[in-house]
Amino acid sequence: MKPVTVRSGKSPIVLAFPHVGTHVPDQIFNQLSAVGKKLSDTDWHVDRLYDGLLPEATMVVAGFHRYVIDANRDPSGVSLYPGQNTTTLVPTTDFDGQPIWQEGHEPTKSDIEERRVAFHAPYHKALAAEINRVKELHGFAVLYDCHSIRSEIAYLFDGKLPDFNIGTNGGTTCAPELEAHVLSTCAAATDYSHVLNGRFKGGWTTRHYANPAEDVHVIQMELAQSTYCMETDPWDYIDVKAEKLRPVLKSILVGLEDIAIRKLGPSRTKSR
Repeated sequence: MKPVTVRSGKSPIVLAFPHVGTHVPDQIFNQLSAVGKKLSDTDWHVDRLYDGLLPEATMVVAGFHRYVIDANRDPSGVSLYPGQNTTTLVPTTDFDGQPIWQEGHEPTKSDIEERRVAFHAPYHKALAAEINRVKELHGFAVLYDCHSIRSEIAYLFDGKLPDFNIGTNGGTTCAPELEAHVLSTCAAATDYSHVLNGRFKGGWTTRHYANPAEDVHVIQMELAQSTYCMETDPWDYIDVKAEKLRPVLKSILVGLEDIAIRKLGPSRTKSR
């Protein structure tokens, strides 16, 4: 199993998928509790959901499960949301607060460092390389970080999550035109609910790579899984729901590409 798979494209848009992987090495899998072995907190089918919407977009896909190590967490272990329930670099509980490791088999500091080197670092090395490649090609890059989560998780948030959860860390991670486009596209999709910088403001990936002053713009999209798949085992992809949702996602991506080329880079963009 490769820790990361890359499909390079010519678009200025880079799609990142840190949580779709389901691979857990046997030794690690055998240390998981019965709860952990369900791998419930996967971003189920998100790569399938976005596949083909913007054919020339680059895709960077983690193959390992977030219980091995979370590719969207600070490798130093600093919390994304201080004071709120969340999961750590190597999670100890699932999204419902239940232990995912057998007692006495919790990962040690040494385990975490080994996993950082074997999984977290290669994923981000590949992602950084693609951002740099795209920026060299166009003069700028737009990273769109693709996520999904169950719509109701009392341990993490109250009530039901909106369908589209847009994260720009308070408008700091991308040009205002890009944020406005994503927000207006979601608002126009009247069958769905949306929020900007609500419970999910953008994870470590969003905050780490974002540098609008240096032409790297980042947006995180956290989708409620109820919009396209089952939210309980077996977490099946629901074609009817997905085919209704995909045109909205396509409008987001096509618009981001168009606005970025017109507004951010015409004087710098190289021939594609």
